[in-house]
Amino acid sequence: MIALNSEHSENLRTAAAALSAGSEAESLLRALNWRYAVKRFDPARAIDAGTWNALEEALVLTASGIGLQPWKFLVIDDPAVRARLREASYGQPQIVEADKLVVFAARTGYSAADVDRFIARVAEVRGQSLESLAGLRNAALSVVQRPEAERNAWAARQPYIALGNFLTSAALLGVDACPMEGFEPAKYNEILGLNEQGYTAVVVAAAGYRSPEDRFGGLAKVRFPRDTVLTHV
Repeated sequence: MIALNSEHSENLRTAAAALSAGSEAESLLRALNWRYAVKRFDPARAIDAGTWNALEEALVLTASGIGLQPWKFLVIDDPAVRARLREASYGQPQIVEADKLVVFAARTGYSAADVDRFIARVAEVRGQSLESLAGLRNAALSVVQRPEAERNAWAARQPYIALGNFLTSAALLGVDACPMEGFEPAKYNEILGLNEQGYTAVVVAAAGYRSPEDRFGGLAKVRFPRDTVLTHV
């Protein structure tokens, strides 16, 4: 056997890493090109438990402003509740046909108590004292010091970060999804009791597997040319 010198070994590792990175990049782009906002789901096909657990964890791991996570994700399993939500979604079939339905809700009236809950969690997870986290707490309180309308607008933007993460994660796992804003938030809040919990529905995502009857499934993806939407400065 021929012994490899350290430089040759490093070159091989670099080449292997480059090949792996190229393969992963191609896999990502394939998944994103395959993904589309499904209009009709196959109600007979279910997402396996392991895959769905990974997608729930992807939601939990989503980035947020200052890490504050001013949201709640509701997975609607009850068929009766789904039927009521469909009525509040202009009759869209994805609400009941998809295997899973997630309602993304934002915290309303975000307060210093919410900040302190977050700081306590940081201290617990990282084994730090509350005193050592004073700087982080002060940064987080900058959100609370805004007028309530600004706080609510900030909080309402955060679930969209989670939605994007969810859609990409689903595509990478071969799961179809559809983001949905076509619903009546006030009725969702009433049906799900969100106002009483200090939240409001912002956006919805249905997930499962596309139906062969979805006539939009085979259409080419339409996007503006890259050089018209992306600029290097």
